[in-house]
Amino acid sequence: MNFKFNTVLVTGAAGFIGFHLSKRLLENGCRVTGIDNMNDYYDVRLKEARLEHLKPHSDFSLFKTDLADREGLEKIFKETQFDVVVNLAAQAGVRYSLKNPHAYVDSNLVGFVNILECCRHNDVKHLVFASSSSVYGANTKMPFSVHDNVDHPVSLYAASKKANELMAHTYSHLYGLSCTGLRFFTVYGPWGRPDMALFLFTKAILEGNPIKVFNHGKMQRDFTYVDDIVEGVVRVMGRLPEPNPDWSGDSPDPGTSYVPYKIYNIGNNNPVELTAFIAAIEKALGKEAEKEFLDLQPGDVPATYANIDDLIRDVGFKPSTPIETGIERFIAWYREYHNL
Repeated sequence: MNFKFNTVLVTGAAGFIGFHLSKRLLENGCRVTGIDNMNDYYDVRLKEARLEHLKPHSDFSLFKTDLADREGLEKIFKETQFDVVVNLAAQAGVRYSLKNPHAYVDSNLVGFVNILECCRHNDVKHLVFASSSSVYGANTKMPFSVHDNVDHPVSLYAASKKANELMAHTYSHLYGLSCTGLRFFTVYGPWGRPDMALFLFTKAILEGNPIKVFNHGKMQRDFTYVDDIVEGVVRVMGRLPEPNPDWSGDSPDPGTSYVPYKIYNIGNNNPVELTAFIAAIEKALGKEAEKEFLDLQPGDVPATYANIDDLIRDVGFKPSTPIETGIERFIAWYREYHNL
């Protein structure tokens, strides 16, 4: 069911995807309230620079709050009635979850149940939340489908995202809360995170330092340009999930439910090998990378590839930005941002 929304809460508004989504919603005439704890997982100056682009909008307001701060969150929900909540705040990164597991519990589990409770008690029409392609874990059947079982995560980050899907379903079942989970596939683009491959590779190549190429370059990723992600999110926001009348407990479909709950993949539907990704960066920079080939890291998966049939059918959208175009746009932004 399609519906109009005007007031939106975006958690993680100073983050990579949260910033791009907030910008797009403001351009669409929405009132956007942002939440971000401005933690130092990566350079806070990048988050502040993103916010500088949002602050001039009179319809934007920001609360520096942590999702784990239950009272602080409840206060925000009491002050403003939100049509849609988009939860993008999370402790991100697969490799970091090996070093700092507690950060994932605080943000991705405690924080998420606080969001669910606030949505439940404040008549939020639709909760849209970020899941991740990492939930596919040890699955090898390609392309990854939301209708496949995903019970074998290989990182704590993935397990926390799978837990979000389960928690959201529970609230859909108990309280009729409309919930849509979005499994994002390797998002990249301007204003991207410094811990992600594109940023790391670009920085190292320009500085003449070697880049670390995991799984000897044989990894495949369904790299998805940030504008495509945002387009998918906005379309999903205005579509309330409907119970699947054909859902059966005898053979449960993981991607739908008998309650207003739905999961979508948002990916480019076109996996690219890491070596080809690096070649596109080298071409855009006009400089070759010095490569250090390494084994697959613990928690990493060799390949990701999104089946997006449901997304195309339900909201009429298919990500289409070619990797070369997306990389060129990122590098143009990177040079401008760093005054190169």
